Amino acid sequence: MTTPVETIPSRPLSEEAPPLRRHQILAETTYRNNRESRYTDQIECLEQGYRYEANRSHFWGPPDLSLFYGTPLYEQSTDVQKLGLNHLYWVTQYNQTAATEANAILYNNVTEGVFSAVGGFDTLCRELALETEQEHQHIHAFHAVGYQTRKALFGSERMVRPRPTGRKTAKDPGRASSPFVLKLPALNWDRLQDEACRLIIFKLSSGQGSCSYSDFLQMVQSSGKPIPVQRAGLLGQVVPASVSKLMTLSFGASPFSACFFYGIRYLANILLKNYEHCYFQYHRSLEQVGSFIPAPTAISYYHMLDESFHTTTSQLISQDLYREFSRPTPYEQLMANLIFYRGQRMMLGGLSAVMPGVFRHDSTFMLPLYQILRSSLFGMAHQDALHWLEQSMCQEHQGHHVNGAYHQKLLKTMRQAFSSLTYLWPVNRELGLMAAGGSIQKSLKANRQCFEAMRPAFAELDRP
Repeated sequence: MTTPVETIPSRPLSEEAPPLRRHQILAETTYRNNRESRYTDQIECLEQGYRYEANRSHFWGPPDLSLFYGTPLYEQSTDVQKLGLNHLYWVTQYNQTAATEANAILYNNVTEGVFSAVGGFDTLCRELALETEQEHQHIHAFHAVGYQTRKALFGSERMVRPRPTGRKTAKDPGRASSPFVLKLPALNWDRLQDEACRLIIFKLSSGQGSCSYSDFLQMVQSSGKPIPVQRAGLLGQVVPASVSKLMTLSFGASPFSACFFYGIRYLANILLKNYEHCYFQYHRSLEQVGSFIPAPTAISYYHMLDESFHTTTSQLISQDLYREFSRPTPYEQLMANLIFYRGQRMMLGGLSAVMPGVFRHDSTFMLPLYQILRSSLFGMAHQDALHWLEQSMCQEHQGHHVNGAYHQKLLKTMRQAFSSLTYLWPVNRELGLMAAGGSIQKSLKANRQCFEAMRPAFAELDRP
C-alpha cells in the first residue's frame, strides 16, 4: 500500500508564527518521518510473495521464541517439530497482535475525533490517520501468513472446541402469544441507551460537552449505528463486554480520556517490543552473514520499524500531551485506573510455562496446545498428549526461567514508562500486579488447578 505524501502547509514569510510546543515538534517530526518511510510497503510485498514451503526449513526467530521452549517435550522433539513450534509461536503472537491492532484502528478513530473537535492538532490527526492505514495492512499480512502456515502444518485437520454437553431447555409454553398482550410502538432501545450513556459521561468528564466530543462518534451516531466496541485484542480481553461501550464513549468524551487510551496503547507497544526486538536482532544477524531471511522474520523486522513511529505517538500523547488539558475528574481517574488495573491482571498477571514473552496463566492455551500434540505434527495418542502437556504446564522446567528473564526485563521497562503518571494508583504506577505475577510457583499452582478442571474437556476432544 503506498501512502500519498502530503505537504504540511507553511505560513507566509510575513506572518510571525508562534513558537511550537514540544509535543507539536515531536508530532510533526514523527509524521514527516513516518510518511516518508516505506516499511508498510515492504510488509505488503513480503505478504504477497509469501509461500510456506519456501520458509518452512528455517527458524523464523531465535529458538527460544518457540512453543514449549525449555520443556522436556521440546528437548525430545525432532528438528522438524522444533521448526513447527517456532513457526506456530510466530503465528500465535501475531494473531494476538492483529487483534490488538484492530483495537487501535477503532480507538485511533475515536480519539482522533476528539483532537479534531478540540482543534489545533492537525498534524497529530494526520499521523493517527496514517497509523490507522498502516494497521490495516499489518493485520492483513499477519492473517495471511498465519492462515498459510496453519494450513501447511495441519492441512484439513480442524482445531475444534469440545462439544457442549448441556441439554437445551424447552420453551416455556406459558410464554405463547396471548390476544391480551398490549402492543407498544417499537423503540430503538440501543440508541436510547447510547444517548443516555453519552449524556451521563459528559456530566462526569472534564470535556466541554459537544466541544470535545469525538467527531467520529458523532458521525457514527448520526448515521443510526450503535456505538462500536471491541471484543478481542488487549482491550477486548481486558474490559468486560458489559463495560466496552462505556469505555468507547469515555475515550471519545474528553481530551484526558482520549490521551489515556494512548497510555494503554503504549503498554501494548512495549509488550510487543519485548519479544519483537528479538526478531529484529535475528533479522540483522542473518543479514550480516548473508543467510536466507524468512519472510515472517522480515515482516517482524519492518513491523518493528513501522511500530517505532506508533510507539513514539503513544508516548507523546500519554506522557506529554495529556498535561495540556484539564486534570481528570474523579470519574476519569477511576475509569483510567480500572482499565489499567485490569490490563495488568489479564495481560501481565502471570507467567506462561510454554510461551516465552507471554505473562498470563496458560488456561487459554491448554486446549489448543493439546490439539497440536494430537495433530500430525506430533501424532500423539490421547494419554501421551496429556502426559506431555502436564509435564510442560505443571512441572518446573527451564522454560519458566527463560520466561522469567523476559518478565524481569519487561517489568523494569514498564515501571520506567509509567512512573511519571501521577493520576495512576500506586499499584498501577509501580506495576504491582505484574511484579506479583512473575512467580513460578504461582504459575504452577494455577496450571495444575486448570489442568485438572479441564480433563473432561480433553476427554471430550478424544471422543470419535
